Amino acid sequence: MRTTVVGLGAVGGLIAARLAASGSEVQAIARGETLTRVRAGGLRLTAPDGADRSFRITVAAQPQELAPADLVIIALKGQAWAEVAPTLAPLWAGGATVLPAMNGVPWWFLQVPPVADPRPLESVDPGGRISAAVPLRQVLGCVVHLAASQAGPGEIRHAKGQRLIIGEPAGGDSERVHEVAALLGRAGFDVECAGDVRREVWYKLWGNTTMNPVSALTGADTLGILDDPLVAAFMVQAMGECAAIGAQIGCPVAETAEARMELTRQLGAFRTSMLQDAEAGRRLELDAIVGAVREIGERIGVRTPATDAIFGLTRLMGRVRGLYS
Repeated sequence: MRTTVVGLGAVGGLIAARLAASGSEVQAIARGETLTRVRAGGLRLTAPDGADRSFRITVAAQPQELAPADLVIIALKGQAWAEVAPTLAPLWAGGATVLPAMNGVPWWFLQVPPVADPRPLESVDPGGRISAAVPLRQVLGCVVHLAASQAGPGEIRHAKGQRLIIGEPAGGDSERVHEVAALLGRAGFDVECAGDVRREVWYKLWGNTTMNPVSALTGADTLGILDDPLVAAFMVQAMGECAAIGAQIGCPVAETAEARMELTRQLGAFRTSMLQDAEAGRRLELDAIVGAVREIGERIGVRTPATDAIFGLTRLMGRVRGLYS
């Protein structure tokens, strides 16, 4: 199975490097300095134990420069994906499976049962550009549970975790789910095949939709946020709104917000991906993680005042600092 990875940031770079290490045939789409560095010296990966290796992979700027692949892994920020999806259509024109390994609400989330609403989510699929470019029948859902960072162009640091959850967008089982799971399993990931991947997407989002933007706003790590009782109480309110939405779209959350926060506390102090982006001057992945929640709430009639406040404040901070447009 030949795999093309689109985006060699933290997640995409880690997946590409691990696939290469396992002997899989892997190629990638990259731009700018990342393209130059990987072509010249390979893709560099530092493992959690400090081991450092470089992997030679085929990398190109345009889809036409690569061989046809069986699997296309999309590892871009949500805003970048919406911009470039139409230009990448040659990658899956031959019927390749498309696996978006991305944060937040995917563009197809309401298009499958039990909602089955064909209208695009403007927060993540403005104008329906992604839906028009990527046939839903070729898509698999994916939830990423790991911590990695980009030390520089083509340089990835894997901190901890290697869990990936994949499944059919409309639920159920399929041969292709198990084929992709086997491929990623051979690369060392702990892969779970989900019968309802939408619920897994929403569960992760339920925590990220508060912790990520609050950390970007305040500059605090997770323990600093949880140790402030006023901030924690506000986050509980927003998480309640997210859970209320989930209950109406087939993604109920049985856990309490307080229990989820205690689980986060056990992971120790860490800096969220959105905080890392803010500190590095990168665009904030705000729409897929927060904006989509309030858009879905509006669509189904669930009020989200706390989520709206988080979105508005973080959006304004991003605009002022040139991190959100």
